[in-house]
Amino acid sequence: MRAADLLCEQIPPLLHTDNGEKALLWMDEFQVNHLPVLKNGNFVGLISESELLDQVSLEEILDDLFQHLPRPFAFADAHLYDVLQLFARFKLTALPVLDRQENYVGVISAQVLLQQLADASGLNEAGSVLVLEMNANDYTLGQIAQIVESNQAKILNLFVTYLPESTRIQVNLRINQQNLSAIIRTFERYDYLVLASYQDGQQPDELQDRYQELMHYISM
Repeated sequence: MRAADLLCEQIPPLLHTDNGEKALLWMDEFQVNHLPVLKNGNFVGLISESELLDQVSLEEILDDLFQHLPRPFAFADAHLYDVLQLFARFKLTALPVLDRQENYVGVISAQVLLQQLADASGLNEAGSVLVLEMNANDYTLGQIAQIVESNQAKILNLFVTYLPESTRIQVNLRINQQNLSAIIRTFERYDYLVLASYQDGQQPDELQDRYQELMHYISM
């Protein structure tokens, strides 16, 4: 999944001749706190709601309100994970996308990014979540996958969390099977520590809450 595949066609860019009032109106209409600004078709920067609200008068055009604007952007061929990193680093609700010649291509909204993350994580597939804990040096993806697949199941998604001030990690598995009893017993036979499991009937709200937390973080 590339940045060019995530564009939100409903969100237009502002022009440098637009005023601050129009910028705030569009942010409210499109439910974002950031909008790209173009000058002669070129991307000049990203304007934020907080910067606008710091201005004394919003009747002036953006060119007069701001001499310089930050220029965070993703190239059109950037991977989904690189896009996510930019959203988190700059705490964005919208991210401009440029081609390799730095021509403006479009914008990605946090809402679209969130939906793509949900799709990529396997959240929309029937299944369950299993959480393991182990020493980082003991982590072997091949063995974990073998244990799951030996029980006629597949890993839909996996992510690793490093525990602070520790050499231990948590491995979160999204598995395409609702009953994890046999898989858990197999992991325990191999001396894995199973921290938690969430069957589909139990965990959708929790997973949705975690994505909402991510959304909130991105939007801060």
